[in-house]
Amino acid sequence: MSVRTVGIISPGDMGAAIAKVIHDEGLEAVACLEGRGDLTRLRAQESGIRDVGSYDELVKQADLVLSVLVPAEAVSIAERVSASMRATGATPVYADCNAIAPQNVERIAAIVGEAGDAFIDAGIIGPPPSKGSATRIYCSGPDTTALEALKQYGLDIRTIGKGIGQASGMKMLYAASTKGSIALWTELLAASHAMGLDEALEQEFGDSDAVKRMRNHIPTMPRRSRRWIGEMEEIAATFEHLGLTPRILLGAADIYTQIGESPLGALTSRDTDPSLEKVLDTLVEAAKRGSGNQAG
Repeated sequence: MSVRTVGIISPGDMGAAIAKVIHDEGLEAVACLEGRGDLTRLRAQESGIRDVGSYDELVKQADLVLSVLVPAEAVSIAERVSASMRATGATPVYADCNAIAPQNVERIAAIVGEAGDAFIDAGIIGPPPSKGSATRIYCSGPDTTALEALKQYGLDIRTIGKGIGQASGMKMLYAASTKGSIALWTELLAASHAMGLDEALEQEFGDSDAVKRMRNHIPTMPRRSRRWIGEMEEIAATFEHLGLTPRILLGAADIYTQIGESPLGALTSRDTDPSLEKVLDTLVEAAKRGSGNQAG
């Protein structure tokens, strides 16, 4: 399939980065920026995204639509775009690239299919892409050629199977190991901090590469924490659907909720990351307030 114009929903850090990569390689990227904030509009401008003004125009102009947003909005945006497809008669290929459970991807595929649109399941692994980055986009479904076409425009697209839900399942597994681990280490180090065991714990771990990586990762987490709450909940739902316990990842969601509800949760990628000690202090104080509320 020939792809000339790609619709981006929406130009957050990830969506804007994808748009910039394909725009720099010669594709046109478009978005509906109606009601979006100044930072989103700035990202769109920096990435070469053209504002088409409405979702009706987006589906009419795009050959391929990439949904890249927070998990909680994945279904509602699919319904909104599908309504525009029915209203205009346009049928671009719709690729859901969100961090959502496979069973929820199947629901979105049904919504999009009712509008007569082809659907691709996709899962993004890695940071926002840039030239030469290691970001991978896995895809699955009966026909993934439209998304695979972006290989020639700077993106690493990997086909994983014919089933809807396989690509999202891959994303769930990978994010459980990375973001789930970051939550565990954040709580572990916060507990150490609260008990005055930082120095002793550091001596016990010694030069562990895993500890060094987590100490580096944790300060970058607060600006992502609000988005990661929903992602942990989706992973928990994935595991529960398989008959496994959801509670491990729901605990990770709790950690991100505590950080996300603090002032650190309002940070963006344009702000300076806090120190590790600041993150741990914030979590310890949140825990104390929670304990006090329970006692009362």
